[in-house]
Amino acid sequence: MKLEGVFPAIITPFKENQELDEEGLRNNIDFLIKNNVSGIVPNGTTGESATLSYEEHKRVTEVVVDHVDNRVPVVAGTGSNSTREAIELTKHAEEAGVDCAMVITPYYNKPTDRGLIKHYKKIADSTELPILMYNVPSRTGTNMEPHVISELSKVSNIIGVKEASGDINQVSRILEETLDDFNVLSGDDGLTFELMSLGGNGVVSVAANIAPGLVSEMVSYLNNGELEKARNLHYNLSPLFRDLFLETNPIPVKTAARMLDLPSGPFRSPMADMSKENRKKLKETLKKVGFL
Repeated sequence: MKLEGVFPAIITPFKENQELDEEGLRNNIDFLIKNNVSGIVPNGTTGESATLSYEEHKRVTEVVVDHVDNRVPVVAGTGSNSTREAIELTKHAEEAGVDCAMVITPYYNKPTDRGLIKHYKKIADSTELPILMYNVPSRTGTNMEPHVISELSKVSNIIGVKEASGDINQVSRILEETLDDFNVLSGDDGLTFELMSLGGNGVVSVAANIAPGLVSEMVSYLNNGELEKARNLHYNLSPLFRDLFLETNPIPVKTAARMLDLPSGPFRSPMADMSKENRKKLKETLKKVGFL
């Protein structure tokens, strides 16, 4: 499976009573697809998956598959720090009709390299779905080293990695050591230009929740080799890329969505509202890049 382009890691909108806002979720999907994204990624970090119940997690997957209706691929987050739970969520996603499962490295329990390989191979063996691994050591406490990714790239249905280590040298080694048809996607909007310049395929994007058209345009320029145009867009969007991480994701992006009248709603505790100072800075940046 080829994953190329912009895949927004979508927010999960809530009603004021903290219930899922399914209508808002559907509206956001239409907004994203209308603005040329390449796929939809529910139940990632940006979707507050850590505070969704298993029933809610599964329901979000079902709503997204139903509403996307084969317009673009759905790459659903199905990871857990328990291999058994990750298999359960992946099997449900397969039954729901997703196109690919995104599986984060186990968090908190910090497995060894051998443990990571065993974890991903067990999940891959449990499903016919393509698997996109997700490496984000700042969240999980474990960095999946290039030699581990290279070993796992040999598994037939492990088709790529969302790479969010923040280490461009690691990205280069992954691209050097994996198979030609292995998908390497940026997990950091700010490093998309560099990653794609090295030969990566695209980005699983936070910023695309609110700027899907511009992020898609930048990535399209990169895929077409129009580096100067892509570079100009990269620098135009860089203040936004930075400010969407003024506080822990998804606090800034959900705050920005509210400012733009996109369905967002409150946060699930322990996430808290953005500080007044950072909210003011984010609003100024949204004005600077032309969204307000």
